[in-house]
Amino acid sequence: MAVIMMRLDKYLADMGVGTRTEIKKYVRRGKVKVDGVVVKSPEVKVDPNVQKVSYLDQPVSYEKFEYYMLNKPAGVISATTDKKDKTVIDLITEKKRKDLFPVGRLDKDTEGLLLITNDGELAHRLLAPKKHVDKVYYAKVKGKVTEEDVKAFAEGVSIGQGEMAKPATLEILVSDEISEIRLTIQEGKFHQVKRMFISVGKEVVYLKRLSMGSLVLDENLPLGAYRPLTREELEQLC
Repeated sequence: MAVIMMRLDKYLADMGVGTRTEIKKYVRRGKVKVDGVVVKSPEVKVDPNVQKVSYLDQPVSYEKFEYYMLNKPAGVISATTDKKDKTVIDLITEKKRKDLFPVGRLDKDTEGLLLITNDGELAHRLLAPKKHVDKVYYAKVKGKVTEEDVKAFAEGVSIGQGEMAKPATLEILVSDEISEIRLTIQEGKFHQVKRMFISVGKEVVYLKRLSMGSLVLDENLPLGAYRPLTREELEQLC
């Protein structure tokens, strides 16, 4: 494996210790060690796969990519930063990287599976329309969902503003005043599931994403909780 050396200040900045400017000050003040030895040059090159770096005697291990499964609660927005609302990134309290982002978005009032990572290539593979990645949702819908709706969704429905939703698989779990359904789509248009049901005269009152491609929401993960992806989950995604 090729040895990839990187500047000490970049290493620490990538891991969220501080800005490059702040880190330069930390290093020059003797707060950083490499392999147990104080280093006062922020330009020094280190091998992140071999050498041990610490800040204030606390180890700072390098992670090129991080992958977390989040069970998103309602009331949190799918963004990296926001001045008013809590974001899904704010929920990942044990992150090492400062460049994490949500793969796709769930509406503020939608719950369920959200992948958080800094792996742009994987995100593209999951989100690119040409990849046809299944996204499965559970919803409660105001109004009786019928077989006519199933057929309409299978053909593709107009969702307003000149947009058409591609054919989708609608499974009726309960058909009543408040119906329960499972819906599989391969797109991620703005408010798409809600707009699809509006097109057939119904209203989504609860929405939860269950899966995205091979990644399935862990039933043991409470709302607002997260965990790193397992090696098996990551291998299946990649």
